[in-house]
Amino acid sequence: MRVLMVSDVYFPRINGVSTSIETFRSTLAGEGVEVHVVVPRYGDEPEQPGVARVPSRPVPRDPEDRIVAWRAMHSTVRAQAAKCDLVHIQTPFAAHYAGLGAARREGVPVLATYHTLFEEYLHHYAPFLPACGLRALARLLSRRQCNALDGVVVPSLAMQSRLNDYGVRRPIHVLPTGIPLARFAGGDRARFRAGHGIAPGRPVALFVGRVAHEKNIGFLLEMTAQALKRRPDLLLLIAGEGPALPALRAQAAQLGLGESVRFTGYLDRHRDLPDCYAAADVFVFASRTETQGLVLLEAMAMALPVVALAHMGTVDILAPRQGCRVPADDPSAFADMVVEVLSDPAMRARLGSEARDYARNWSDETMAQRLADLYHDYLR
Repeated sequence: MRVLMVSDVYFPRINGVSTSIETFRSTLAGEGVEVHVVVPRYGDEPEQPGVARVPSRPVPRDPEDRIVAWRAMHSTVRAQAAKCDLVHIQTPFAAHYAGLGAARREGVPVLATYHTLFEEYLHHYAPFLPACGLRALARLLSRRQCNALDGVVVPSLAMQSRLNDYGVRRPIHVLPTGIPLARFAGGDRARFRAGHGIAPGRPVALFVGRVAHEKNIGFLLEMTAQALKRRPDLLLLIAGEGPALPALRAQAAQLGLGESVRFTGYLDRHRDLPDCYAAADVFVFASRTETQGLVLLEAMAMALPVVALAHMGTVDILAPRQGCRVPADDPSAFADMVVEVLSDPAMRARLGSEARDYARNWSDETMAQRLADLYHDYLR
């Protein structure tokens, strides 16, 4: 079977969509599925087998992302779709319309994964427009796009419920992205700490992800200010890049966090990121709009205890309460939970062991097999 994945985002841009595409692409091969992708060109990326890149330009106010050349995207997708059995769209911009048009032209099934809850994000990037209007627009567009497909894939039950509320009537399949357990089975704690000037015994709370407004990282800064009253040696480590970075630096300064918070920027996923997880003592996450929360599973696979809010897609991961603690949605209550985990080595070890065992249920091989089975269902 040959599948074409089409997306407005891909590596070297690091986010959940890029990670999902690459994870499935690499593991589906073991299920007899050959995946080709059409994605933006960001710069001078080297040629890769099965990867077709189209010209793009930076998105205003968010230069990390790209607007692809419309005609180039459509022509490239049409050429690739002619050699494929199924089209799988990953983003709702130019990729959606190019993928849908090519699939209909070739008479092959077309699916899309609904990765992002856009109604909760748009007001951060267009603050000059009414938030209620942007939400209504996002719902309308999502409903129309999803109902034009043969089927929709979502990473969590919460997203399935939300799309049902929108009025999506096409089949909706809950299928999370898995994690490559082997990649998150080690990590050099001492090397990372030494390289970043972190004392061996200093307690570290870690956030990994895009440094964007919707990630609610400001909440974690407020939490840290509260936690420092009981653990003045605590360090909050924020690994990632994004448009909210200047505002968060300003907030950290306003809260007087000083050397109690550090922004590392992007980390190489194959070496530096596992080392970073290994260097931490607790993983913290406060997003209220996450559609899945892959970083929670990455942390758990590294036997790192998690303290996180349970909203939207993260509920599916956190509901069993294995390897994690879920405090009230309040910075002070969250800080109390973080301090409790940091102050109890036995609890931390127990949660870490639970987390590692639990993460095995979310392996990339398991999820790839489920997606391959879904593809076969649509080709019957």
